[in-house]
Parts: sequence; structure tokens; C-alpha cells
Amino acid sequence: MEAIARLEAVEKVYRAGEVEVHALRGLSLEIERGAFLSLAGPSGSGKTTLLNLLGALDTPTSGRVEIGGISTEKLGPRTMADFRNSHVGFVFQTFNLIPVLTAAENVAFPLQLLGVTDAGERRRRVESMLDAVGLPGLGDRRPRELSGGQQQRVAVARALVKDPDLVLADEPTANLDSDTAEGIMTLMQDLNHRLGTTFVFSTHDPLVMDHATRLVRLRDGRIESDERRAMEPSHG
Repeated sequence: MEAIARLEAVEKVYRAGEVEVHALRGLSLEIERGAFLSLAGPSGSGKTTLLNLLGALDTPTSGRVEIGGISTEKLGPRTMADFRNSHVGFVFQTFNLIPVLTAAENVAFPLQLLGVTDAGERRRRVESMLDAVGLPGLGDRRPRELSGGQQQRVAVARALVKDPDLVLADEPTANLDSDTAEGIMTLMQDLNHRLGTTFVFSTHDPLVMDHATRLVRLRDGRIESDERRAMEPSHG
């Protein structure tokens, strides 16, 4: 199967004064297109660093990171930002919605960044995405008028509206109760099946790990285990 992301012998070292912190140590990983992969491990294991490299938010100290055939360590800051806007969607544990914008306006925001100037095209894509995440008719609500689960569905719609190669979700269930978290994971699993979107999660939540069809455990900046599971039918 085609790889959407490759990391080869990646080292990431952070320096704080005289102190060096080795966040990733010679890590190599290949992620296939259409994966539903969870990164797990204790705090300090390298999950967030790895997610930042996959999201073109950072570059490795050494080694190679390739997303969609592009080596991100060769990109300048402006080109890297353009690449990130075009190819990567993000879902955050705190939702990160813009409070003064409606749900529809929040979802439309990435399209504006991409230069989709046709208002009709933006509206069509936003409405289609809100329908896909189970929020038809709620586009005019502001975040404060939505439940936590609904806000996270808006965040998922915002991540997917630009049809990214890769969606990265950092602790996407951390601020949700267990029933709502189950609904969000089932939603993303369904979108993964229907749209073929590649999802990579960073999580401590066993629920997220249970839904993943591939579980990569990290420890001390290295891969401790890499477990693949059989695909299960979506519950959605």
C-alpha cells in the first residue's frame, strides 16, 4: 500500500541552555495512506514531537521526514506553512475554534487560507462537511452554543474540509466524557472508511487505542512496539 508518510532515522534534539533533550532517537516509521493509527506512550516518550514532525510544524535535527512525497526538512518556513495548510488537518483536545465565528465560518476558515475565493464553492464544501460529521443545520451556531462533542465535530469538519492527505489529532477525546468520546471516535472511524482519510492520533486514552487499526507505542524517543489489528466494521 502507498505510504503517505515516511520517517527515516529521525533524531530530534531540543536544547535548553547547556541541556540537551533527545525527544526522538533514530526513529523510522512508515504510515500507509488510509491508516487509522494511534501513537501511545508515557509523557516524554516523543508522541507530541512525532506529531509535530508529521504535521510540518517542526523539522528533525537529523534524518528525513517525507509527507506525500515531499521532504519537509528541505522546506523554508513560508513554504512549510503553505504545505501544512494544503496537506495537513489538525484536531486539538481543546477544539481551538474561533469563538466569534459560527460553526460554518470556523469550518470555512481553512478554505480562505487556501485561497478558495468562490463563496458558493466554500458554502457547498462547508455544508457537505457539516452534514458528514452529523451537524446539519447547526452552521449558524457559535462554539459557546454547542456541546463539547458538537464542538469537536466542528473541529473534525474543519480539519477535513480541505481534503488533506493527513489528519493529526492530539488527545482528541481528552476533554470529552466517555460516551461523547466514543461517538467522536466512531465518527472519525466512519470518515476514515468512507473517505479514505489518513488519521494519526496521539493519546493516553485506551478508547482511542482500541479504535485504532494500528497502535505504535513509543518510549524514550524510540518505537517500543508496532501492532496492526484487523479492520472492524464502523459502528456509525
